[in-house]
Amino acid sequence: MVLSVNLADVREIEWRGKQVRTGIWKLPAGGPVQATALGLEGDVQADRRVHGGVDMAIYAYAREDVEWWEGELGRELEFGVFGQNLDTRGVDVSGALVGERWSVGETLCEVSAPRIPCFKLGRRMDDPRFLKRFAQARRPGAYLRVIEPGLIAAGDAIAVVERPDHDVSVRLVAEALEHDRSLAPRLLAAQALPAKVRAWAEEVAAA
Repeated sequence: MVLSVNLADVREIEWRGKQVRTGIWKLPAGGPVQATALGLEGDVQADRRVHGGVDMAIYAYAREDVEWWEGELGRELEFGVFGQNLDTRGVDVSGALVGERWSVGETLCEVSAPRIPCFKLGRRMDDPRFLKRFAQARRPGAYLRVIEPGLIAAGDAIAVVERPDHDVSVRLVAEALEHDRSLAPRLLAAQALPAKVRAWAEEVAAA
């Protein structure tokens, strides 16, 4: 189920002496939002080199994982706190398989990759060490492609309508990218990997 659809509250932050624009602060939308191949209308990915585009159109994060973080951090966390567009419940987001397809409201989405956060998450959490902590938690959340555009709203059901015949989850991809390069050859079983991740996995596997 979709608990909240979140859109960017664009801000300027200082980073290494420069002003940097970021959309990691997210606020719940007031109603249904149109999902397109490039993301949610009204959302902003300030740096499309690392966020956004067809392979990272929508970022989903499970409320179950947010609640785990609340226990770890000792405080309540609002919707969109990790920069996610969708707060969900009842779906194993980090355990989803690359290429798995979800019916979300009127939209058909496809799981593509884990979130590998940049320094902006540390700023959002007011803790520069949080990037390492996030990686160690093995709860990356999932980027989604939009296969069939449509409206998404809080309260919409999420149904897994197709699962590929492999075991490459977004958690496994994150594990390979961030912790254990020896896992790279396993990633190649997932045909729906983003091109950059596939190229990295092929290079590591061939080394």
